[in-house]
Amino acid sequence: MPTEDSLLGGRVRLLQPENGYRAAIDPVLLAAAVPAEKGDRVLELGAGSGAAALCLATRIPGVQVTGLEIQADLAALATGSAALGGLQGRVTFLAGDLLCPPPDITAGGFKHVFANPPYQKADHGHPPPHAAKAKANVEGAAVLSHWIAACVHAVHPGGSVTIIHRADRLAEILAALTGKLGDIRVLPLLPKGGKPPKRVIVRGIKGASGAPATVAGLVLHEADGTYTKATEAVLRDGVALRF
Repeated sequence: MPTEDSLLGGRVRLLQPENGYRAAIDPVLLAAAVPAEKGDRVLELGAGSGAAALCLATRIPGVQVTGLEIQADLAALATGSAALGGLQGRVTFLAGDLLCPPPDITAGGFKHVFANPPYQKADHGHPPPHAAKAKANVEGAAVLSHWIAACVHAVHPGGSVTIIHRADRLAEILAALTGKLGDIRVLPLLPKGGKPPKRVIVRGIKGASGAPATVAGLVLHEADGTYTKATEAVLRDGVALRF
């Protein structure tokens, strides 16, 4: 049976599996980094149970969001969450594979595309024991370069691609983006002040130029483990991450 949880201080109602993949803060931070505006068509690849897509639609009235998710049961839960929040007219979830996307996912059809690809390579580390969680966290047939290519394919010129991923795979991400996106900005997510980042958010513009640049990082936690004020503003109040 799914559980009902909430994000953005209760503004987002989210149905999630009781066991298996459950959203943490990464999709909320990802949604906050997408520079969408009212009327934009936005695509999320790997939407999971819909956390990031629903946060984005809640933050920005009038934005149209499509989420593609390979696990049909998660896509169904996300559709239910959209209905719970009254967002079914602006948020649509599709079950499908980014390697062979449904007809709704057209080349250059979206102003912004964002994704939270699986963090772990198939041949590295130990996958989670729960099959659905492993599918969300460990690369399958689609590896990181496929995710990035699919994002770039779906965004139209002048639009943005935003990805959250592990900091230790940043070089791989930038290499895959070379020649595809420009004006690339990297936002490190620091666990605490003075600690190296474990996650990064990377955003680039299709058709732009310029070398990648790293901006001042977001410190997530105070020394006592509570969220910093800046992080609380994003997670609870829906404040955008501008960088």
